[in-house]
Amino acid sequence: MINFSATSRIALRALRTHKLRSLLTMLGIIIGVGAVIAMLAIGQGASKSVQSQISALGSNALTLFPSFGTTGGVRLGAGTAARQLTMDDAFAIRNECPDVLGVAPVVQRGSQAVYGNQNWATEITGTTPDYIVVRNWALSDGRYFTDEEATGGNKVCVLGQTVVDNLFAGEDPLGATIRIANIPFQVVGVLARRGQSFGGRDQDDEIDVPIIAAMRALSGRTPFIRIMASAVSDKRLDAAQTEITQLMQRRHQIPDGQDPDFQVRNMADLASAAQASSKVFTLLLASIASVSLLVGGIGIMNIMLVSVTERTREIGIRMAVGAKGSDVLMQFLVEAVVISLLGGIIGILFGMGASKLIGIFAKWPISFMPSSIVLAFVFSALVGIFFGFYPARRASRLEPIEALRYE
Repeated sequence: MINFSATSRIALRALRTHKLRSLLTMLGIIIGVGAVIAMLAIGQGASKSVQSQISALGSNALTLFPSFGTTGGVRLGAGTAARQLTMDDAFAIRNECPDVLGVAPVVQRGSQAVYGNQNWATEITGTTPDYIVVRNWALSDGRYFTDEEATGGNKVCVLGQTVVDNLFAGEDPLGATIRIANIPFQVVGVLARRGQSFGGRDQDDEIDVPIIAAMRALSGRTPFIRIMASAVSDKRLDAAQTEITQLMQRRHQIPDGQDPDFQVRNMADLASAAQASSKVFTLLLASIASVSLLVGGIGIMNIMLVSVTERTREIGIRMAVGAKGSDVLMQFLVEAVVISLLGGIIGILFGMGASKLIGIFAKWPISFMPSSIVLAFVFSALVGIFFGFYPARRASRLEPIEALRYE
């Protein structure tokens, strides 16, 4: 029977004898495990960030766009179809689609906002009160404009936090009058801070105004309208999309078999696509980092083979006094596994520290998964067993007489 205690003591004594060599051998495992942990943390952080931002938009959200127009067989950009979406389309969706909770027609354009001696270039969003319902957005102060203000074209507005920071610098914006495209608007509310979208846009850098005011005062022409809507629940999202599609086909008199002049997109499809992309991204990062583990394993095999050669006479003496081949096999296998596990533990700590530093300096989201840490630890042990087995087996099969004669 193998004496694990004695074999382990001999293995550890051999590692202590060659401290520098053991440390340098661990280095490949440390770098490999650390790289895998850091890359998985970055990938998971990016994935969670994208998913949280999509959820913030509303997992039951829908967006209706005018479709592509064509000229001479060439498809133009979105919103170039002969027939555009209208306010009446939005009202019809609200009144005739039972699975739709909120509907908000939206027009947008860039403009300069001015308050006192401060000015800020931002995005003006003309919409209706259902906009914050559809966008699942809250107010941090004040109120949103009412249906009467939206349809009456009142000159009121609600500011995003970025606009507040750049125009008011600590001053209370409620009740203040700002000028947008040289037209005065009274501030009635402030939106809660939202942060960047998954596309990198600052969602807080916008001013919401009643849609009629935006169409009359800010556009100077009939603007491109898109319609945002939300289903009553996640489970009714497909039903709401079907209802909107069928209603718009009737309203726009689209014959069966003909391409519609509108598109309906839902956030569930976007979330699925983003999740698939983030998984591929994470897998790619982990695969690249795993190459370092392979190199570290090869380093362990190389050093163990050198160690077997250097200690051939020692092996012969052990066998001559009664040690079995299995004892020698276990001794060298323990050495390889200890090197790999110690490297794995240090690598995990190194990877966690490196990923936190990357998150701080690069301002990337970082997320650690316990399963990835356990997996890295187990994988480092398997690397030691796999790459240490051949040198250990080679040592165990040495003939005692030949080993004793080895110089």
